[in-house]
Amino acid sequence: MTIRKTPHALAILMLAFLAGCDHAAEQDHAHGHGHEAEAHDDYERGPNGGRLLADGPFALEITIFEAGVPPQFRIYPSLDGQPVDPAQVELTIELERLGGPVDRFRFRPEADYLVGDGVVTEPHSFDVRVAAAHRGNRFAWDYQSHEGRTTIAAEMARAAGVAVAPAGPAMIEETLDVLGRVDLAPGARAELRARFPGQVVAVYKTVGEGVAAGERLARVESNESLQAYDIVSPMDGVVLEGRTNVGDVAGNAALFVVGDPARLSIDFHVFPKDLHRVALGQPVQIRSIDGRLTGTTRIAAFLPTKELETQTVLARAPLSNPDGGWMPGMTVGGDIVVGREEVPLAVRTAALQRFRDFTVVFARIGETYEVRMLKLGRQTPEWTEVLGGIRPGRDYVTENSFLIKADVEKSGASHDH
Repeated sequence: MTIRKTPHALAILMLAFLAGCDHAAEQDHAHGHGHEAEAHDDYERGPNGGRLLADGPFALEITIFEAGVPPQFRIYPSLDGQPVDPAQVELTIELERLGGPVDRFRFRPEADYLVGDGVVTEPHSFDVRVAAAHRGNRFAWDYQSHEGRTTIAAEMARAAGVAVAPAGPAMIEETLDVLGRVDLAPGARAELRARFPGQVVAVYKTVGEGVAAGERLARVESNESLQAYDIVSPMDGVVLEGRTNVGDVAGNAALFVVGDPARLSIDFHVFPKDLHRVALGQPVQIRSIDGRLTGTTRIAAFLPTKELETQTVLARAPLSNPDGGWMPGMTVGGDIVVGREEVPLAVRTAALQRFRDFTVVFARIGETYEVRMLKLGRQTPEWTEVLGGIRPGRDYVTENSFLIKADVEKSGASHDH
């Protein structure tokens, strides 16, 4: 069943999705494998629950059987309502699929039915041509059996943000999920002490204030020479700690700690079982725990000792922080890329949806969209390898595929057995 969208259909399509889980659960029941909703029983059924095709007294009941076997046609012939010996019937069926190809089946007798010579692959959505012969009489039927299909005008799809791309090769990255902690990079932190013991006579900066390289933070009067000298910052950065006040006597203890928050690093915890997979130079996708910040880096060094509590090895990576969003002390997640391989066929992971018992994408042919049940391989957040179910080069919905799913479910294009 296909539906041509009217100008107000976009709002209806959005409402169909926003109706939520109750609507989806109801539709899932209607689309149960091997069943069809009562509302769509618009043809006569035979005693085995299949579609009944009749021409005078001769009839064929078309079923697709899949209990314990790959889906196969089982056809029950009858004459005047009584079973016919299937050996007396010659039968061929052609299935014309959306965008091609045409599947052809020949049949042989088995028990009280005729069984097809091939698998009826998913989706079970096609235009059907049936040709039969019995005792010199020939019969022919044509009918449509569509599921997981809907038609949306191109301008409506564009307005809804539906985007498509051809299925094809992609680089699949194998990643290792790790946790890490942000800290100042080595060399980005300095403790400032008095060069000569003496009294602090002025303090110019406090904790949290920015400083430039060469800018003074305090002034100390030497006890020996009674001459004053400045404590200056060796770098651009921020005062992290201020440990002195006017009137204090400066000795060997640090008076200030200055750090440059633009120069950070991350120490990732790598468990011993995964250490052989991690190497210098491997790229890492990083993200803050709340998902607000993301970035990339590479493994630059391994610390020579294990963490006492976790027995993990620390893999260190630099972290660029020009906007100041990352802060020392933050816990971050990382995906270390431990392997990369180009696969011949993949789809965007974000395009995947559930349809009946399958993971699917929605192929687009013209203005018509139809499910493609996929056999999946390796998966990353960006790409999923496809081992079967869609042809290379076939356009499929990459963005807002949930809208197509909602419209398919609303249209009631069900599983016809």
